[in-house]
Amino acid sequence: MSSGSAGSPHASSTGEGQVPFPAREGGTAVARSLLTEERLPYAEGGGRRARSLGLRHLLLLPLIPALAGCVVGPDYARPSVETPLAYREGGKREDSAAVVAARKKGWREARPNDAAERGDWWRVFKDPTLDRLIRLVDVDNQSLRQAVANYRQARALVASAQAALYPTVVGAPSITRTGSGNTARTSAALLGQASWELDLFGGTRRNIESEAALAQADAATIAATRLTIQAEVAADYLTVRYADALQRVLDENVANFKKTLGITENQYAAGVAARSDVITAQTQVQTIEAQAIAIRLTRVQYVNAIATLIGRPPSEVTIPVAGIGRNPPTVPVGIPSDLLERRPDVAQAERLVQGQSERIGVAVAAFYPTVTISAQGGISGLTRNGLFSAANQVWSATAAGTEVLFDGGARTAAVRSAEAGYDAAVANYRQVVLAALAEVENQMAALRILGLQQSAQDAAVESSRRAVEITLNEYRAGTQNFTTVVTAQGLLVSNEINALQVRLNRFTAAVTLIRALGGGWDVRALPSDAELKGPTLPIDRGGQAVRPDE
Repeated sequence: MSSGSAGSPHASSTGEGQVPFPAREGGTAVARSLLTEERLPYAEGGGRRARSLGLRHLLLLPLIPALAGCVVGPDYARPSVETPLAYREGGKREDSAAVVAARKKGWREARPNDAAERGDWWRVFKDPTLDRLIRLVDVDNQSLRQAVANYRQARALVASAQAALYPTVVGAPSITRTGSGNTARTSAALLGQASWELDLFGGTRRNIESEAALAQADAATIAATRLTIQAEVAADYLTVRYADALQRVLDENVANFKKTLGITENQYAAGVAARSDVITAQTQVQTIEAQAIAIRLTRVQYVNAIATLIGRPPSEVTIPVAGIGRNPPTVPVGIPSDLLERRPDVAQAERLVQGQSERIGVAVAAFYPTVTISAQGGISGLTRNGLFSAANQVWSATAAGTEVLFDGGARTAAVRSAEAGYDAAVANYRQVVLAALAEVENQMAALRILGLQQSAQDAAVESSRRAVEITLNEYRAGTQNFTTVVTAQGLLVSNEINALQVRLNRFTAAVTLIRALGGGWDVRALPSDAELKGPTLPIDRGGQAVRPDE
């Protein structure tokens, strides 16, 4: 019995008066006739027709073995998402091997790739301090611990759902002492009870698959959280390096302005400069000194932000002074469909889609009968007659079936709710894919444009330095006024600060692009169905998981 078209997990609509979804193949022809019985009365009505169907279902209880392979509801198929062959901004060339191969295949569906490689993406910056700080994220970051705890909770829900496949066994020992006049009797019972609700139509199995998919989504959330925090640490660290470089630039300008102040004082003493030139030079020194002091606060704040991200008190975190590099590392991009195979947020959204798809099957299973097998056995009797004698042995076994004949449309509403949840999850998945494409395009554009801006800004810095040198020489010679010197020096400071800011922006864009590309993550990091349903707790096969017992 097929379960809907491959393209849509809920291709069969749940119209009133129909069995909402057929079951999977696996039963006999008689089982098929039971499962495809026309016109189950979902909601309104529920009269003789409903009672007739209910009785027929119950009369077919002896056919239980034939139904063992039936699972109602839609089989999951990943929603299709088309991606372009190449990026508009600086991606693969049109004649590149990757693009040519992709064009031959046509647009590719974005789905996780088991062959993708993983790596410590931040090592491309070749900074041991950054490497040390980011590795501490996995040890003590509290947001990551929270994500891991959520995953452990989801795993427990998988185990709880699996438990419904097995019988429940209860022991019920008792002892009773009764008396009348001079006579007293002691009776005892050692009884066991077992109850097993058979999953004939797959509702429990659908629930297990749903919980497993949601647990995988939580595992992907761990990866997405880790990647986001790592990128934040890297961005904050780069800002600290920018603050160090800016501190050096401002300190150098303080020294240069003090030299200029000395020149104006000499010129004033020689009677070739006005007192206002000296005051203006003093003001320049004081202004740049104030800026140099202020940047220290920026550094402290970002070091403390890093401490928070790695889960340490600020007093325990120190970062040595160093500058920022001139050019960020080259980030390999690939083609759009490759990028989507490595983003944990895309994997998380896709796993949520399957989780919602399986919920439809859970809701559909409510339209079918439930069968419960119960048994009780043990010994019960007076102790003086020999409690364990054959006469005291008791047992009973029962098979019972139940079916809802009328519920006011509650089951139909549950199916429609599950379908709507699936549609919402699909829309969210496709939106996540579109946002991922836009994010990569934006950061690639940023790297390209900022590279051009840095070239222009560096040229402006060199021109400003020559202007300061020329105007100072002319001022010493008495052929230039001090206002021109002040203007030239102010432009130099401004251009040097802007050049550092552009450099920081380029490095930050590189970090953001790496994060947008997934940071080397791939779907192999997700726990498999076998792992989720097994006794172990694999958070991350890459060995980067927060310890679950902490």
